[in-house]
Amino acid sequence: MMGNCQVRFLGEAGTATRRSLPDKTTGWSLSEDCRQITFTDKKGIGRVKMLGTRDLGFYSADQIKRVRLIRRADGYFVQFAVKVDRTEVLEPSGSVVGLDVGLESFYTDSNGEKVPNPRFYRKGQQALRQKQRRVSRKVKGSKNRAKARVRLAKKHLQISRQRKDHAIKLARCVISSNDVVVYENLRVRNMVKNHCLAKSINDAGWYQFRIWLEYFGKVFGRLTLAVEPAYTSQECSSCGVIVKKSLSTRTHVCECGCELDRDENAAINILMKGIGMRGHLKTATRDVENAWGELTSTLLGETLAEAS
Repeated sequence: MMGNCQVRFLGEAGTATRRSLPDKTTGWSLSEDCRQITFTDKKGIGRVKMLGTRDLGFYSADQIKRVRLIRRADGYFVQFAVKVDRTEVLEPSGSVVGLDVGLESFYTDSNGEKVPNPRFYRKGQQALRQKQRRVSRKVKGSKNRAKARVRLAKKHLQISRQRKDHAIKLARCVISSNDVVVYENLRVRNMVKNHCLAKSINDAGWYQFRIWLEYFGKVFGRLTLAVEPAYTSQECSSCGVIVKKSLSTRTHVCECGCELDRDENAAINILMKGIGMRGHLKTATRDVENAWGELTSTLLGETLAEAS
């Protein structure tokens, strides 16, 4: 588990000029009240006061495995890697869901529910442009330019944190509401090569959402499955016939009479792929504790038999 504490340099301590310092397993020590940390690795950092609400005294010294000093636009932070098993038990909800992420909506589930795309970068783009112009107008090397750069960096950091906060809260909600969550194994790195959609894809933060889905799946003992996205939008969820459509076509219409929202049809196909994925879902629905017990698997392609 990772935890961050903001720090303030005290006394004759040096200043970390790098963006971050490497992980440290030695060369540091905490004060008795765990509110100060002293770096003794001869890097010139010295004693540092930590701000924040995390009680590091709750953990023993053996549990803190690594310490990292990180520089952000709004200050320095000490990051602690603590060895602790975080598990929480929830009552089985008895529901399973498939998720189809997109750009029009952040995701559409197999029940037809849509979550709007927050588009944090798009909304903050005008403020970023103004701050970027102010940086450009300042004289290079001046203090005013340095201050303008900090204001611009803080705005970028705010957008990044908004996106992360949205992913955490939404992933926790999805996991706590469903015993099994099925989603697409998207190659986001390849998708952003499309220069027409790259900005919107990066702004959505699909991969970050997936990371938190898998994390909370492990914490709450829920089953999370990633399936291949091939033909999930084209295949009819009712009869299985391939109905080719462009990205601009938002409604799935099949000769069998099935007419659904394009994303809802894809979400149902994703869920059905999860059902047929080596019997994962069949085992989970027959024996409900498998959906929140030791057989939980968050690794791609890993079966319940391999996880046990």
